[in-house]
Amino acid sequence: MSTGDKAKIPEQPLNKKHLNNCIMGKYAVKISKLDVPELLKTLNAALAEEWLAYYQYWIGARLMEGPMRSEIEPELLKHANEELGHAVKLADRIIQLEGTPIINPKDWFSLAGCTYEAPSDPFVETILMQNLRGERCAIQRYEDIANFTEGKDYDTFEIALSILKEELEHEEDIESWMKDLNRMKEEFKKIKM
Repeated sequence: MSTGDKAKIPEQPLNKKHLNNCIMGKYAVKISKLDVPELLKTLNAALAEEWLAYYQYWIGARLMEGPMRSEIEPELLKHANEELGHAVKLADRIIQLEGTPIINPKDWFSLAGCTYEAPSDPFVETILMQNLRGERCAIQRYEDIANFTEGKDYDTFEIALSILKEELEHEEDIESWMKDLNRMKEEFKKIKM
C-alpha cells in the first residue's frame, strides 16, 4: 500500500481539559432559546451521514473504473478524509453539549437522512453522480443546522458553516469532473464521425 492509499485520520484535538472550556453550562443551556435534545438528534443524524459519506467516497474511489479515474481517485480519497474530519467535529460537539455520539454503526442507516448508495456500478460517472446526490443532501443538512442554531448556539453554528463550506466545494469539484467527462464524450463523438 503506498502512502497515498492510507487514509489520514484527522487529529483528535479535543481532550477533556479542552472540552471543559467549550461545554455549554447547564445554566447556558437552560436560558438558551435552543432545543438541545432536538439539536443533539440532528447532530447525531449528521454524524451518521458523515460516516456513510466517508465510506461511500472511500470505497467508490477504490472500485471506480473508466476515464479520468487516475485524476479523480485521489480527490475522492481527499473528500473521504474531509468527511471523516466532519465526523470528528460533530462527535466533539455532541459531547460538548453533554450528549452521546452514535455508538453503534448499525444505527447509521436508521438515523441518516441522506442515503448511502453502494457502488454496485463502478463506472466513474455513476460513482460521481452518487457522491453528488450525497453532497447535495449534506448541503441541505448543514444549511438546516446553521439556520436552527443561528443566534442561539454560536459554536454549533460555526461548525455547521465550516462543514457547509467544504460540502459546497465537494459539490463544485464533482460538477467540474462531470463537465470534463461530458466534454471528453463530445470530443470522442467528433472523432468517430
